[in-house]
Amino acid sequence: MSLAAEFDSPADRRPRRGHPGSAYGATWQAARTAAFTVAQQASPLARRAYDLRHAAVSLWLNAGVPATEIARRAGHNVAVLLRVYAHCIDGQADAANQRITDALTTDPPDDQSTPDDKQS
Repeated sequence: MSLAAEFDSPADRRPRRGHPGSAYGATWQAARTAAFTVAQQASPLARRAYDLRHAAVSLWLNAGVPATEIARRAGHNVAVLLRVYAHCIDGQADAANQRITDALTTDPPDDQSTPDDKQS
């Protein structure tokens, strides 16, 4: 059997990851069957391994992790990250508004001295 036939790939011999007829796709489907309930298996939940990556990046964005760090971890640049995943960011307006308000607050803290200052 040729490598292309074994991996159900085009002539350039790159395996088509997740393709239902490929070894990769069969292994992924077996893992879904072992891990998921029947209802979950019928859903689009983690239908492809790539879906887990998308879920992770979406989670990190919604958790407030800086876009620069997420882009580094995902192997994107920030422009690509935000173009692809900006629609996933949800419900952060209140937290963003509070950070802006906090940054603009003109009242200094009551005690600006450090512990070292108090020992002198």
